[in-house]
Amino acid sequence: MNVYAISDLHLSSDESKPMDIFGAVWDNYWQLICEDWESKVKEEDIVLIAGDISWAMRLDGAIGDLERIAALKGTKIMIRGNHDYWWESISKIRAVLPPSILCIQNDAVRIGEFVLCGTRGWTVPETGMKPTEEDLKLYEREKLRLEMSLKAATAIRQEGDKLIVMIHYPPFNSRLEDSDLSRMMEQYKANAVVYGHLHGVGSRVCLKIDKRGLPFYLTSCDLVENKLVKIF
Repeated sequence: MNVYAISDLHLSSDESKPMDIFGAVWDNYWQLICEDWESKVKEEDIVLIAGDISWAMRLDGAIGDLERIAALKGTKIMIRGNHDYWWESISKIRAVLPPSILCIQNDAVRIGEFVLCGTRGWTVPETGMKPTEEDLKLYEREKLRLEMSLKAATAIRQEGDKLIVMIHYPPFNSRLEDSDLSRMMEQYKANAVVYGHLHGVGSRVCLKIDKRGLPFYLTSCDLVENKLVKIF
């Protein structure tokens, strides 16, 4: 069993918001992702999708995008991104999800020797800069949600299992400094972290960062050349 990851698909099955307006890297990007997916993934594999899945505003509008993902091989595990406005209550989502897709919200799942958990996250405060009250409120709330998910993962984790944490926002600031989020991931002995959110050719990013043996993988599709990133 292999584990792959990708994020920020920004699908629009009704073509109401095509991504190619953001540059050539988005030309035929979904076709490229599907071709790479087909060449790598087997039915027993896991593919993590770390948020910003669909541009739909409501759950019924996202069904077409979810079905496109479901048609691909493997078990797909998703978390919410900041643009996933269609993400309503988790019970409503799970009621309509195709069988090959699982969504995480304040909980965790175990598949084989892998335990998957995570949350959306929020912008990590920059050193020397005071965050707005709203940003601080959302950041503190996401800390609580991450802890809930990590505790759920601990409850189902068995000896030898690998813990993978998914988060949409980077769990550190632009200087890649430790945060309460990244320290919590280390505290719970995560084996890998997958995140997205960042975009753009000119972005100052690192596709893989290692902090004291814990690897953090950036998987925004435009930055990884529309190819799945192998995590395990």
